Amino acid sequence: MARNRKLVPECEPAIRQMKYEIGAELGIPFGGEAAGRFDAEMAGELGSFAAASGGQPYLGFITARDAGRIGGAITRKLVQQAEQTAQTTMI
Repeated sequence: MARNRKLVPECEPAIRQMKYEIGAELGIPFGGEAAGRFDAEMAGELGSFAAASGGQPYLGFITARDAGRIGGAITRKLVQQAEQTAQTTMI
């Protein structure tokens, strides 16, 4: 019984991109010798690091605290976008 299934699988690339962008904004290194030197504009290119099985980059070196910071920032951004969408549709 997999509880971690995606409700909207088509959104996965956008969420992954958001993860890299927010990580770069927070200064969280996403790998290699260049860790910490990326800015938000280069975040899209960070996905090109060596991938683990399943085609996803290995992010096992990210601390739980940093992963939580990224997840919290993604949640805040998604809630903000939903609130803006709701406001524009009400007008």
